[in-house]
Amino acid sequence: MSEDRESKAGVIPCFPMRTELLHPGSSNLKYEIRQIVEIGKKIQALGTKITWENIGDPVAKGEQVPDWIRTYVQEAAGKNENFGYSPTLGLESARSYIAKERNLEGGIQIRPEDILFFNGLGDAISTLYDHLHPSARVIGPNPAYPTHSSAEAAHADAPHITYTLNPENGWKPDLEELRRNVKENPQIAGIIIINPDNPTGFVYPQETLADIVAIAREHKLFVISDEIYSNLSYEGSGMQKLASVIGEVPGIALRGISKEFPWPGARCGWMEFYNRDKDENFDAYAKTLLNAKMLEVCSTTLPQAVLPQVMGDERYYPYLAGRTAAYARKSKKAAELLSTIPDVLITEAKGAFYMTLVFKKGALTDSQSLPLTADAKAVIEPHLAGANPDQRFAYYLLAAAGICVVPLSSGFNSDRYGFRFTLLEPDEASFEKTLAVIKQNIEAYIAS
Repeated sequence: MSEDRESKAGVIPCFPMRTELLHPGSSNLKYEIRQIVEIGKKIQALGTKITWENIGDPVAKGEQVPDWIRTYVQEAAGKNENFGYSPTLGLESARSYIAKERNLEGGIQIRPEDILFFNGLGDAISTLYDHLHPSARVIGPNPAYPTHSSAEAAHADAPHITYTLNPENGWKPDLEELRRNVKENPQIAGIIIINPDNPTGFVYPQETLADIVAIAREHKLFVISDEIYSNLSYEGSGMQKLASVIGEVPGIALRGISKEFPWPGARCGWMEFYNRDKDENFDAYAKTLLNAKMLEVCSTTLPQAVLPQVMGDERYYPYLAGRTAAYARKSKKAAELLSTIPDVLITEAKGAFYMTLVFKKGALTDSQSLPLTADAKAVIEPHLAGANPDQRFAYYLLAAAGICVVPLSSGFNSDRYGFRFTLLEPDEASFEKTLAVIKQNIEAYIAS
C-alpha cells in the first residue's frame, strides 16, 4: 500500500465499478445469532465473563462426544479411501442405511437415489432457494430460523412470507392464517416447517402435519420439512416426520448429524426427496439440485463414511435418550421459573435444545435500562438507536449480566418481542443460576 493510501487511514480512492455487483436481495442476509457475538466479545474484553446462549453448538457448550463415536471416526480416518471424493449423491453405504431406516419407520418409502448429501444443512438450504424459479416463493413459520427466512427473502428480493406460531397457544401454527396467505399469494410454491422447531422447541402434532400437507395438496404446493432435530425430540412429544403424512404430495425432508452425534464441524446434512414421480416440475427441480451439487463435485466424505456405523450402533439411541431427558428437565425448570414473571409467556420445549421467551405486548419500552459501567454502556450505545425493544433488552442483558441471548424480532424474523436461549449447559446447577440471573434482570428491566 502506498504512503498516500496509508495516510488516509486505509481509505482507498473511489473506483466506480461499471455495473452493480450486489444481488438485489443481499440485504436480507442476516444472522444475528452470530452477529451479536461481536458485541459480546467487546463486553468480554472489559473483563466480563460471557455466558453464550446464542449458538446451538453442543460441543462448544461442553457436551462430550462419546468415546465410541470418536473411535468410529478415528478408524474411518485411517482408511485411505475416506480422503477421496464421494459420489455426488453421497456414499452408497450412507444413503442405503438412511433409506432403510426411513422405510422401517413407515409412511412413504424411498430409495438411496432419493437422498442427496450436502456440506451441512446451511449448504442444502442455500441451494434450495438459489435454484427456485425467481418468482416462486416459500412460506415459512414466524418465528423463523434465519437461514431459511434470509435465504428465501434474498432469493425473492422481498420480505419473507410467514404464518404465525402462536405463543399464546403453545406455539401451535395458525393454520387459518397459513391457508389465507397461500390463497392471497399465488406465487407461493411451497411451505416450510421446522420440526422440532427452532427457536421455540415446538413439535408439530401429527394431525397438524396432516393439515399442512392437505393445504399443500389443495393448492398444488410442495412441502419442506427441516428435521435436523428429529432424533432430539423428547419422550412423549409425539414427534412424527413428514414422511408419515406426505401421501402423494411432493416434499423434501432435511436432516443431518451436526446436532445428533454431535458433530457440527463435520458439515454433513442431506435431503430426502418424496414423490418426485408425481410431478414433472418437482422432479426437474430435484434434478437441478443434484446438478448444482455435481458442479461442486460432492460433499464431505468422512462423516458419511461413519454414519451407518454410528447410527446403527446399539448405543446410539440410548445415548440420544439420555441427552433429550436432560434437555427436557432443563426446559421444565426454565418454564417453572420464568413463567412466574407476569409480563412474559414461556412454554416448555418438546424437542431440540432451545426455548423462546416472549414478552407480553406493552411490557417493553424504549426507555427501560439496566445499570451499566461507563465502559459497557459505551459498547452497546451505538447499537441502541433504532433497535427493536427486544434487541435493546438483549444488549442490556449482555452488558449488565454477561448473558448473550438472541432477540426474537431481529434474530428470527418475528413480529413478537422476546429472545431464544439454549438448554445446552451440561451442569444443571449452572444452568439454574443462569436462569435466575435472567429472571432477576427481566424484572429489573421492566421495572426501570
